[in-house]
Amino acid sequence: MIDILFEDGEALVIDKPAGLPIERPRKGGPSLEDHLDALKLGFQRPPVPVHRIDTDTSGCLLLARNPKALKRFARAFEERKVGKRYLGIVSGVPETDAGTIELALSKISSAEKGWRMIAAKKGKPSVTHWRVLQTLDLGTLIEFTPETGRTHQIRIHAAAGLGLPLLGDPVYGDTTSGPRTMLHAAGLSVEREGKPPIVAVAPLPADFVAMGARDG
Repeated sequence: MIDILFEDGEALVIDKPAGLPIERPRKGGPSLEDHLDALKLGFQRPPVPVHRIDTDTSGCLLLARNPKALKRFARAFEERKVGKRYLGIVSGVPETDAGTIELALSKISSAEKGWRMIAAKKGKPSVTHWRVLQTLDLGTLIEFTPETGRTHQIRIHAAAGLGLPLLGDPVYGDTTSGPRTMLHAAGLSVEREGKPPIVAVAPLPADFVAMGARDG
């Protein structure tokens, strides 16, 4: 059962479990698609994901309940009318308590490592604000507030911007340092014309709590 964090006639925000891919993997296996019929909740159409979060990332995911809403929400993401708050546990302690990371990011791929993002002058600009919330035994709990929405943005910003990859990140860090990539989409807000904004908060998952993390 997937927890619902927000619901009205045109939107759902769900608390996506870590490890559940949004799209069916090429090799097969479980995905969010298996749950969309159950998430109709009396509506004729199954809801459709508006954006993507990584398979390993838990937390807020916005679904549209009709095609018009999907277009409006997609436009809101493009126009940066969406507020996103992430929590991540990084491997170490930053030199300062807060800051802003600005990097141009490019996608590269290689036979041995697959594809990944790198900081590159010719890449697309990306901006993330961050602040330390808590020092833990195994690292630091950090709040990340991205302005842009590049692929793997927070993961590469932690590794290349802070010099401290997220615990468990198999691409930018060390997969043995955590049970998974320790990133959680803790909050989501979406502006809407003529309606109250969509506002959702996802509680800290059990693996964050097990490391001693607290939110607020």
